[in-house]
Amino acid sequence: MTLTSRAPRTARTSRRLRAALVAAASAGLIGAALPAPEPLGIGDPLFPHLGNPGYDVLAYDIALTYRGDNSKPLDAVTKIDAMATDRLDRVNLDFTHGTVRSVLVDGQPAAFTLGGEDLIVEPSRAVTAGTRFRITVTHTSDPSGPRNTGGWVRTSDGLAMANQADAAHRVFPGNDHPSDKAYFTFRVTAPKDLTVVANGRGVGRTLSGDTRTWLYRGSRPMATELAQVSIGRSTVLHRTGPHGLPVRDVVPAADAERMEPWLKRTPAHLEWMEAKVGRYPFETYGVLVADADTGFELETQTLSLFERSLFTRSSLPRWFVESIMVHELAHHWFGNSVSPRRWADLWLNEGHATWYEALYADETAQQSLEARMRQAYTDSDRWRAAGGPPAAPRPPAAGQKISLFRPVVYDGSALVLYALRQEIGKAAFERLERRWVDRYAHATASTDDFVRLASEEAGRDLTAFLRGWLYGERTPAMPGHPDWRSKAPVKGSTKAPAPAAKR
Repeated sequence: MTLTSRAPRTARTSRRLRAALVAAASAGLIGAALPAPEPLGIGDPLFPHLGNPGYDVLAYDIALTYRGDNSKPLDAVTKIDAMATDRLDRVNLDFTHGTVRSVLVDGQPAAFTLGGEDLIVEPSRAVTAGTRFRITVTHTSDPSGPRNTGGWVRTSDGLAMANQADAAHRVFPGNDHPSDKAYFTFRVTAPKDLTVVANGRGVGRTLSGDTRTWLYRGSRPMATELAQVSIGRSTVLHRTGPHGLPVRDVVPAADAERMEPWLKRTPAHLEWMEAKVGRYPFETYGVLVADADTGFELETQTLSLFERSLFTRSSLPRWFVESIMVHELAHHWFGNSVSPRRWADLWLNEGHATWYEALYADETAQQSLEARMRQAYTDSDRWRAAGGPPAAPRPPAAGQKISLFRPVVYDGSALVLYALRQEIGKAAFERLERRWVDRYAHATASTDDFVRLASEEAGRDLTAFLRGWLYGERTPAMPGHPDWRSKAPVKGSTKAPAPAAKR
């Protein structure tokens, strides 16, 4: 949503405002009219106008019609089933970059307007707290626009999605914050010669003339930033992972043979991750190879998005490519199943994914974890000066939301985990990792939750120890390595490094 100097409106301030208006109306001081529509937010420090108060989304049912031209808007209908947590005279949804044609609330026409990056809906009657309701929005979903603004990614043969961090509402209306996870169903109609894949598992497809409609449904709740729909001239390759897990990879049809040496490694990657943290938490997994220049890879739920060039550049060592594949896979435990409560908790996603990326390279390719952590320690103070400490990152640059993904949330945050392992020992650390993904599976969790669980596992309060690592301007001394030194930042320099090439 548009950033302004106005303080963010939270659910609590919305309730106070309504209460004041009701009291004033009862006293005859003002009429009963609602205040002017405006964008809201849940007050996330990094994205203060993202998300919306007063309701909890339970499920999305998103229908998209693609006519074969990836520069033209798709026709769409988004149905949102939600539970009101407050009385709602209006319902704000995050949505931008599309045309809204109509809105229904529980089947009845509703007034609507656009404000900032919000679709503001006024139902014919207020929604009562504690009740379920459905909003149906008929709209377009527009893939045009500058590259790397998020949302739809235009590939050489169609489309894919890359919604992190705040771009899902460029594709469909919703509550675009990872704290409000929901179940997703996708119904996608496209020319019959194209292949459509989406999060979850395919549960049906029907042919009608020259088009085919594909139906996909996820069995676990998902954050909006992790949504994925791919449309193109693709081949879907099937194999089996641990415990009979269905693995499906989606690649440009012409590349199926070329990609196989990489794709066939996925079952082994799954086995390696399960040995570290426990059973894979979703119903399917796979790699989606997009012929597009995104500049990053992305852990979209059950189907990780990768640039084609990652697998075709001969200059990249094999161990490096595999470690990046493991990075995105690790996110399915850390970030997808256990999602951040606020965007400031991003270090829990990226620090863990980077940790397992580095650990995999250490164990399978003799790429020393300790050497990588020592280099990270050397750079840590400069990273903190440029982007803030791991658990209190500075907001992204205006108009550059992916600038949030800085080195401090990758290797700088993996360094926190290394320090913790040094402090409590390898066995306790490994138990903590398993307990973390088990206790908060398919839910959200915060930095404070992690500190509490680490203290519980260690049998002592680690708050003071972790405070410096997570929030300090300077990097604390590394347990077990008193000789490690971090280079001081250049005085007066706070320019953040370029965004990392993985997420």
